Amino acid sequence: MPKTEFTGFLTVTEKMRVPFNDVDSANVVWHGRYFKYFEEVRRTLLEDLDYSYAAMLESGYLWPVVDASIRYVRPLLLDQYFVVTAAMREWEMRMVIDYRIHDLDGVLYTKGRTVQVPVDAKTKEMYLGAPDDLLQKIERRLAKGV
Repeated sequence: MPKTEFTGFLTVTEKMRVPFNDVDSANVVWHGRYFKYFEEVRRTLLEDLDYSYAAMLESGYLWPVVDASIRYVRPLLLDQYFVVTAAMREWEMRMVIDYRIHDLDGVLYTKGRTVQVPVDAKTKEMYLGAPDDLLQKIERRLAKGV
């Protein structure tokens, strides 16, 4: 991954290892498991903003994924160590988070994106624009430096 690809965005990175239960009979990660890796790093990103899933619910909003895409470049294999990076690119109307999976040498394996929208937890109606609570948390994070 070029160092500048996610420059200026809210990012987090996690090192992971492919467990046995994520692979098929050829010891290749099953395609659906990559979204689990994206979810783990997304959770970390939100917690880093002090907007964990519990805090999200307390604020009165849910953030369902309404769109997801993935591009498989190389297969991850059993017991392989890898790094997943999440970068929040949009947050004012919806959350757009881009993901990259690299091996420990920086070789790209997978890239993806999820789009989430705010939904009122009680009415289940979509909310237009991000809630003030989230925007304030992001402003605080940006003030500290990305």
